[in-house]
Amino acid sequence: MKIIEKRKIWFIISLVIIAAGLISLVFRGLNFDIEFAGGTIIQIEMHQKLADPSELSGIVKEISGDSNPQIQAVSGAMGDTQIQIKVKEISPEQITEMYQKIAQQYGLDQTEKKDLLEQSSISPIISSEMKRAALISTLIAGALMLIYITVRFRDICFGLGALIPLIHDCLIVLSMYTILQIPVNNTFIVALLTIVGYSINNTIVVFDRIRENRPVYKPFELDRLCDDSIFQTLGRSLGTSFTTVVMILLLFVLGVQSLRWFALPLLVGMIAGTYSSLFIASPVWYLLEQKIHKS
Repeated sequence: MKIIEKRKIWFIISLVIIAAGLISLVFRGLNFDIEFAGGTIIQIEMHQKLADPSELSGIVKEISGDSNPQIQAVSGAMGDTQIQIKVKEISPEQITEMYQKIAQQYGLDQTEKKDLLEQSSISPIISSEMKRAALISTLIAGALMLIYITVRFRDICFGLGALIPLIHDCLIVLSMYTILQIPVNNTFIVALLTIVGYSINNTIVVFDRIRENRPVYKPFELDRLCDDSIFQTLGRSLGTSFTTVVMILLLFVLGVQSLRWFALPLLVGMIAGTYSSLFIASPVWYLLEQKIHKS
């Protein structure tokens, strides 16, 4: 299989997915969680496992005025008997009123509010700072990786050839977030940086083999150099990715909902990272090498 020769196919596949994500981003936007949009979190011990936590949405909507509250079961000491409510920012009086109505309906403690485990609010100003910090941390990570790989391989083509697939992976994950409307919160940054670190590791393995093999090949055999280097590292890349994906898949299937929202982007990102390391990074390096060193 000639990967470099068929590079347009790999590029088109990625462009189609990213274009779908960008279109969704324009028309639907991102579903920012309260960490990035501001709001209030309330956690209550229900002493029972609710078949459908969203049955509380009527009370929550009435008091908070939020037309789209997030209500989900979370793990506690007694199992999945706690619920977490996320709404736009509301006052302490509204929190008390909401808890009292839920407590009355489900027979919870109303006097001392012992079953009200958590109540916290994040202002829009703080959430804006968190978004800014998240963006800066991602950009710094990308810049440092570009510098390191360029110095490590003593060639800007390797640095750019590794950075572009990382941007590709980030856009793929972002596309999934906007298409599926997954809540964007702190786990988004954790997942993104994890994916970037994992993807760059696979890419460096392929690039290291290209560098080792390069003296054996003639200057006009760059396409064969890339293809042979990819296939020489294919078993290692796929084996590592398979074991990682299996573990994340188990986390997605067996984990609670909050863990699933973390595992799903991680799963997609790992697959995208493996794909970009094999089918995007080397073709990009090949094109840059031809353009920069042969212009």
